[in-house]
Amino acid sequence: MENNTVCQSCSMPLDNVALRGTEMDGSPSGDYCKYCYQYGAFTHPGWALNDMKAHLTRMMDKEKMPEDILEAAINRLSHLKRWTNNNVDTDLHKQDGF
Repeated sequence: MENNTVCQSCSMPLDNVALRGTEMDGSPSGDYCKYCYQYGAFTHPGWALNDMKAHLTRMMDKEKMPEDILEAAINRLSHLKRWTNNNVDTDLHKQDGF
């Protein structure tokens, strides 16, 4: 059976346990990848949704991913666990009033 689990922060597929982040006790996270979550905390705790969108765009452009894959990943973000609770669609500078 195919695993359709994705990181609930960046939407990266978590088909391989080696891609999973870690909880405080070092056990694999059921929700997040190793790039977003380590030892029970986000690797970029101050990021807003737009920060993640920009990061994904940079990374996927670097990897020369097809535009439709990038678009699907970006569109999925606002539905993921990390972003639905915060529902933040601004970057940190806008939050600070800059």
